[in-house]
Amino acid sequence: MQTYQATGCEWRTTQLAQFIARHGDRDLDALRERAARDPRRFWDQVLDAIDLRWVRPYRQTLDLSGGVMWPKWFVGGRLDLVDNLVGKHARATPTKIAIRWEGDRGELRTISYAELAAEVERVAAGLRALGVGEGDRIALYLPMIPEAAVMMLAATRIGAIFIPFFSGYGADSVAQRVQDCDARLLVCANGYYRRGKRVDMLADARAAVRECPSLRHLVIVDRLGTGLRAQEGEGTDDCIEFDYRRLPVSVSTCPLTAFPADQTLMLIYTSGTTGKPKGVVHTHAGFPVKAAQDLMMAFDLRADDTLMWVTDMGWLMGPWMVYGGLMLGATLVFYEGTPDYPDAGRLWQVVERHGVTHFGLSPTLVRLLMANEGSVPEPAAIERLRVFGSTGEAWNEAPWLWLYEQVGRSRRPIINYSGGTEIGGGILACFPGLPQKPGSFNGPIPGVAADVMDADGRSLRGSVGELAIRAPWPGMTNGFWRDPARYREAYWSVWPDVWVHGDWARVDEEGHWFVHGRSDDTIKVAGKRVGPADFESALVSHPLVVEAVAIGVPDEIKGEAVVCFVTLADGAAEAARPWPDLEAELVEHVGRQLGKPLRPARVHRVVAIPKTRNGKTVRRVMRGAYLGTGLGDLSSIENPGAIDAVGALGRAVREAADAVQA
Repeated sequence: MQTYQATGCEWRTTQLAQFIARHGDRDLDALRERAARDPRRFWDQVLDAIDLRWVRPYRQTLDLSGGVMWPKWFVGGRLDLVDNLVGKHARATPTKIAIRWEGDRGELRTISYAELAAEVERVAAGLRALGVGEGDRIALYLPMIPEAAVMMLAATRIGAIFIPFFSGYGADSVAQRVQDCDARLLVCANGYYRRGKRVDMLADARAAVRECPSLRHLVIVDRLGTGLRAQEGEGTDDCIEFDYRRLPVSVSTCPLTAFPADQTLMLIYTSGTTGKPKGVVHTHAGFPVKAAQDLMMAFDLRADDTLMWVTDMGWLMGPWMVYGGLMLGATLVFYEGTPDYPDAGRLWQVVERHGVTHFGLSPTLVRLLMANEGSVPEPAAIERLRVFGSTGEAWNEAPWLWLYEQVGRSRRPIINYSGGTEIGGGILACFPGLPQKPGSFNGPIPGVAADVMDADGRSLRGSVGELAIRAPWPGMTNGFWRDPARYREAYWSVWPDVWVHGDWARVDEEGHWFVHGRSDDTIKVAGKRVGPADFESALVSHPLVVEAVAIGVPDEIKGEAVVCFVTLADGAAEAARPWPDLEAELVEHVGRQLGKPLRPARVHRVVAIPKTRNGKTVRRVMRGAYLGTGLGDLSSIENPGAIDAVGALGRAVREAADAVQA
């Protein structure tokens, strides 16, 4: 596979290259080796590089007396995290913009670091007045608005634990998570706008309150600008409503408080498409250190840069952007709207308007843009843009090349970034200034002892194996909320003292890493394990196919057969041909790409691929719908009608088979 070198970035000028030179390492591989060999010295140097300041210095960098599953980082240290994120920047450059916000309908707001510091102080004092204190849980049910960041920081300021929820959840999903963490306070917006239409949230929030006896207060943000009438006693006799702008304040400021490095900062729930959602625990030092380190080393983010990620605050990338970006003193852009509304050029207008230098999106979003006219920006629109970021799923080569060559004009690296909610950031990344292969990674982020392992737990190169991590790192979850057994089973039950991430990965002969999707999504055809991404990449290489998803279904002869779902390009004359003819053509196309034994049993045409709002495809949900089995929690699904369409296709196939047998 060809390598590409972005012309707009020089390796020696990056912060990672300068970090390597400053500490006397030969190259990136040598830094990785030293970080694995001497993690204490390495992480001390990282803290210095991101300028993390301590109220009480830690006495020990890493304590493994509880085992690698329960490491203790920065033992004895106490820090004022909000001062590190906001206060020190507000004192140094008070008028510098911390957050730029753009709403779905084009509304604009900016908040300086000094203004952010003052607002966080006001809200923190208001939370104190409501009786919320250290260790209490605050659930956040908010769209992508500045108040979401303010509430997270205000919770941090008083030592409370914040729990960000996906803004698209319904009442049942909100209630389930509030009940699991026994939240004392719920913060919601009265609504938001999406594709120009008003989406109400308050009714769902109030319905959730009625199911959650732990809640004492509901704080409402008037995002819609319609005014609020807080209803005392609404929901339960013990839950009182307050307008966010009128929180009671008994003191003008909160007393300065430093919290231990390992104190719980945040719970963030995974999507829960299989089983009960997991409450992933992150700490005051671990999560922001990992986020800031990744942004510095993998993305080369600096204080004069502007970072935007297309995300929801309920996904990890929302809090990651806030806690990592503010730690480095950058400006953040929150975009509330959809990427292609009112047209496919909207994102590039946002990038241009706010001077975005670092722009994160998903491969699914790139495929969506590819399929629409007007989605390639004019050069002036992305003049300040230096870096693309990408996470959430595996790439196909054609969309990667489209973003790199047509949009980025071969000047801007695509920082492929793979990790997870439990990681606190990334395991693997690309690095600005180094050669790239489409959809690949340059390798592990320094400080993460990643490996690819075979079935016997040995390092593997050149073939697909399990992605694993052989040592702890500061950003790793401090377990699952009130469920240590599930945490052990999820990540530590395959090999002793090894984190098994659940992804298939491969390292090629030139040292480039590839992730081939979830190992539990693997399809086994006639004894051969194949990742769904292989079929999906083969299909999207066909000129008619925009998106593709592959699943495995039971087959009496092969064990599993492959069924694929595709969306086709609009306006293509060939797409008007009878579908059986096109299906046969696509089946043969996959056979030519992967070999005849791997031809899919069926290729179905669908209007839309089911996915979460942050762009992840949901193969297991699609498989359940197609086979007519359980679907799990669908609360994070952006387009549930697309799942119904998959289910209808599966029923039609089963009915046709029954008719033949009859």
